[in-house]
Amino acid sequence: MFSKPHVVSALRAKQQDFADFQLEASEELDRFREALEFACSQGREDLLQLLEDIPRPGALPTVERVAGRSIVLPFAPRWENHTEARAWAMDTLRNVPTLAVDGSQITPSGDFSVPVGAVQVGWFENAHDPAGHYEKNIEFEIISPQELMDVGDEDSSFPVPKVNLRRFERECDVLLDYMQAMADHNPKPVCFFDGSLVISFAAQMRPELRDHYIRAVRALLITSETTRVPLVGYIDTSRSKDLVSMLGCLKGFTTRPHISDSALLRGQMRWGDRTEAFVCARNDSLFERNDDQDYYERVHFLYLKTTAENAPSRLDLPAWLLEDGLLDQVVDVVRAECVVGTGYPYAIETADAVAVITAADRERFYRTLQEFIDSLGLDLRYARKAYSKRGRR
Repeated sequence: MFSKPHVVSALRAKQQDFADFQLEASEELDRFREALEFACSQGREDLLQLLEDIPRPGALPTVERVAGRSIVLPFAPRWENHTEARAWAMDTLRNVPTLAVDGSQITPSGDFSVPVGAVQVGWFENAHDPAGHYEKNIEFEIISPQELMDVGDEDSSFPVPKVNLRRFERECDVLLDYMQAMADHNPKPVCFFDGSLVISFAAQMRPELRDHYIRAVRALLITSETTRVPLVGYIDTSRSKDLVSMLGCLKGFTTRPHISDSALLRGQMRWGDRTEAFVCARNDSLFERNDDQDYYERVHFLYLKTTAENAPSRLDLPAWLLEDGLLDQVVDVVRAECVVGTGYPYAIETADAVAVITAADRERFYRTLQEFIDSLGLDLRYARKAYSKRGRR
């Protein structure tokens, strides 16, 4: 049960910790604001020279770096009301196809004697044409007991990350197929990947999983580059510290930063503003074994303010967009999607609604699974504790 008096008492016991944390965060923010001012005073070559002895400082400047200019690039159009904003968005998106992909998964339940997983991937393609053509669709895949258990060892915790990996791979596959199919389309579509193209989380995984994630993201970047179909990795709430890590290296800070890039930038941006692009030079252990796997230099990132109140969102983008002069055009498409979606890209929001598996859906899945197992004459046992919990909730 939940007891508010107990929670309040526990919070009060730690109130000094909260106060100390707030003070430290404020002091750190001031230090990094000063470091950011210094970085803005420098040109690209100056920064590269200052960082030349640091292999992975977090971020590196691109050709957008201009000495004496803020890293925040203002968004010029300003509107009186949302009607004007939507008119701009509709004009920006007209005849530009967009595709967003998202996924859900059902991991094996310990309540069942037969381990089964499932992955559902949904996508939303919007042609933005006068006829209003769009497609919402899903694919559903069962991860069988044999596929879950065929892992080469006895570690029973492995099936869950294997289902998560399969979801990730299928999301990437849908984007890959679409980019290849639309390679000759004019205008080129914009593809949305709901998440980061910088997959540091995989560094903590066992090699067979980590390599699968790296191959999937590398394939996305290579396909985007070869087809010249723009790809956007969208992170709504980013805790990345690539920019602040670079600033810390410039100023010789020895402590690991606690604030995020978005926290540093939040107070300096208005709706629609973006930062200049940076090369990702994150210092993680993903590429310790094989240097040829270091694709981060082919990923640029920037921050985009998509709501008036919240911190800016992060966009991960293939480097070729800046090299081909298409970065502003693609960022405008993201802005337009956020206008339609009221602060969040409408394409991703819709794909999420298509792909989501609710708690009720999971119950229906397990009932269907039980009926299927029974029809095969197989033995399916269900934990009594699960029956008990279900009856109490």
